[in-house]
Amino acid sequence: MSLSDDYLIGFTEGEGMFYIGIVRSYETKTGWQVIYFFKVSQNPIGVGVLNQFKKRLGCGYIKQNSQTDKTDRSLAYVVRDFPSLRDKVVPFFKGKLVIKRQVFKKFKKILDIVAKKQHLTLDGITKILEIAYSMNTQKRKVEKQLILEAFMKLESSQAIR
Repeated sequence: MSLSDDYLIGFTEGEGMFYIGIVRSYETKTGWQVIYFFKVSQNPIGVGVLNQFKKRLGCGYIKQNSQTDKTDRSLAYVVRDFPSLRDKVVPFFKGKLVIKRQVFKKFKKILDIVAKKQHLTLDGITKILEIAYSMNTQKRKVEKQLILEAFMKLESSQAIR
């Protein structure tokens, strides 16, 4: 099977997502970490399409879509590593999306902030929170203020030293 780039782009418009999250992390000084990934989901019968994404982009992996819902048999093609997102996924979709254009632009903007290591600063995480929390209408589990307080606390303790 060989699918055109246009097919893969159109498929992403319906079944794909560009995700940004800020999650707890015991491995970072602030206790928070920015996570990012690109994902396309499909029923098992469509695994060939997911394989085409993997082949075309030259990165990522295919996995069960849900680790918690045992009734969900769908699969997902996922790209999580920063270099692949920046160097392969972003160029592939740049200027080609219609429905997900705004979300993609926000995703790319956050990757640009991370590339400059600004996500480690109060100013950078503030920008990321504003952008990420505007990317979808779903209610976020963590209030922005809780994350910002951790960064403010870290910056004030470093200023004392």
